[in-house]
Amino acid sequence: MTEEYRFKHIGALIRAFEMRYGGKPTIASRAPGRINLIGEHTDYNDGWVLPAAINYEINVVCRPRNDSLVRLVALDMGKESDFYLENHNRTDFLWLRYPQGVAVELQNRGYKLRGMEAVYMGDIPVGSGLSSSAAVEVAFVHAFCRAADIELSGEEVALIAQRAENDFVGVPCGVMDQFVSSLGRQDHALLLDSRSLEYQHIPINLPNVSLVILDTGVSRELAGSKYRKRRQDCEEAVTRLSTRISGIKALRDVTLEQLEENLDLLTSTQRKRARHVIEENMRTLEAAEALRNGDAAAIGRLMKESHISLRDLYEVSSFELDTIVEIAWDTDGVIGARMTGAGFGGVALALVHQDAVPTLYERVMQEYPARTGKEPKVFVCRAVDGAESALMEEVQVHSIWNV
Repeated sequence: MTEEYRFKHIGALIRAFEMRYGGKPTIASRAPGRINLIGEHTDYNDGWVLPAAINYEINVVCRPRNDSLVRLVALDMGKESDFYLENHNRTDFLWLRYPQGVAVELQNRGYKLRGMEAVYMGDIPVGSGLSSSAAVEVAFVHAFCRAADIELSGEEVALIAQRAENDFVGVPCGVMDQFVSSLGRQDHALLLDSRSLEYQHIPINLPNVSLVILDTGVSRELAGSKYRKRRQDCEEAVTRLSTRISGIKALRDVTLEQLEENLDLLTSTQRKRARHVIEENMRTLEAAEALRNGDAAAIGRLMKESHISLRDLYEVSSFELDTIVEIAWDTDGVIGARMTGAGFGGVALALVHQDAVPTLYERVMQEYPARTGKEPKVFVCRAVDGAESALMEEVQVHSIWNV
């Protein structure tokens, strides 16, 4: 495992902890954000996704208490608050719901927690579609568990974090974000079956190719009505199709041929949503095989088809996303590009030959503002390992983490 990204905010967090609470933290945890190579809006339809954990992460440092008080400082947001573990009422502070929701879900499952004093921060752009919220949740599952000597599998960590976001934060997300944040592997993508939760680590067999995140500068709110409406469209399509197709529980169970034979049951909007999900599942499985085989041309084609489908059928792209993706498509050395995440703003992903990254950067920084009036950001990233926690003395034995 490379060390330069792990616990990379540890120095600033220790100093902030000492200033706020006195003494030193005893535990550190980390959880990465993610980028999804392909498989968008398929996870809550019981389908397949192909994300990778990336080297932008949330770090937590904490010290257990002997009572039930949890005191938190969100360092990069300049926010501070607290709650008692026995208080399961949802806080009015959205930022606080993520760690509190994790604590509530762990207790709902019968685990006895300890209070703590904690400081956390990260470098995952909030609202960009890189799953900063899932990383906060997963990092705090690790922090609470380490503080209370609770051992969980990576799968259990992901499911607790997802349930916290669904039930406490109030966002009906699928399981992908928390799963890859918990179970990512360096230089691999994660092919996840969202129904069975079976997964495979797929090697990113593309030598000298970089993952480049293109941030439109347009934030999006996942809890918004547009995301909920897409889920509702899919669920209603399944309900209608089930009157003729027995045994289906989600669009994952419907073939393209079955959809074509039963279009009369669906509204025009439901037809588009269903077609995207069915074809996106097919693309995701094909892309995993292409990635394993190093078939860059196939991956590029599938990424382009995915973006067009998200734009025209699922209708979750935007002018800004389309613009930044089209710039990438028109740049020599770009293998493929597509919007990624829930949409309605956020980021796109481009797979780029390393020697073409400067050219893409220059074109995006010049052409995107001229066409949209907005300022983009460009991040070069790589696939990294998933979440972990450690005692502070274990963290600080590495010189790169010393403060």
